[in-house]
Amino acid sequence: MPSELLDQTIVILGGSAGIGLETARRARAAGAKLILTARQAEPLARAARELDAFRTAAFDATDASSLQSFFGDLPGEIDHVMVTAGGPHYGRILETPSEEARAGLTKHLMLAIEVSRCAVGKVRPGGSLTFMSGTGSRRPRIGLGIASTAVAAFPALIANLALELAPIRVNSIAPGFVDTGLSASILGDALNARRDELRATLPIRRVIGPADVAALAVHVMSNTALTGSTYDIDGGQQLL
Repeated sequence: MPSELLDQTIVILGGSAGIGLETARRARAAGAKLILTARQAEPLARAARELDAFRTAAFDATDASSLQSFFGDLPGEIDHVMVTAGGPHYGRILETPSEEARAGLTKHLMLAIEVSRCAVGKVRPGGSLTFMSGTGSRRPRIGLGIASTAVAAFPALIANLALELAPIRVNSIAPGFVDTGLSASILGDALNARRDELRATLPIRRVIGPADVAALAVHVMSNTALTGSTYDIDGGQQLL
């Protein structure tokens, strides 16, 4: 485990399940102090007990006023922020109501902007913000048009935020399919077939799990030469 995280304070927005929780586990094992947030109080409390979190808060991170209040109440400086909250919009573009389409196009981007606003004066120089994006929506497909458009814009936003927030570092991680509870809820009965397909076709011959993404996230936090970039982790899925 990277010793660079020893005694550093990491805020994980969406830290009660999936990639966020696994990153919290890895960071805690590396000696970090954890501040975890999530929408639902009960799974957040379970994660906090497991990892001996320093502080928790249950709120919707996409609500700007709640987000500002959370950061404003934090005691002292923090070292890193990771954002796993939020998710893509699925549905045909022209069948999506205008307000829903607008939210699907902007919600994830605005979350990154609002977190970045809040980070000023709270994240120490040389610390980092790490956001989650994705690779699965990059290829045009019916039902993924809104998500694809938002994903395409995200690297440009990250690069520009890295310039504006310097010397705070800003990066994003773009996973392909990751075997999480969220994936299971989306695919339902088709989950096992999707796992079998990926095992047979991915160059790595296995399915990516939350621990794979967590390992990358901790590296991005601890490597102080990294900023302004989006790091794909998809097991070679885009090569197929």
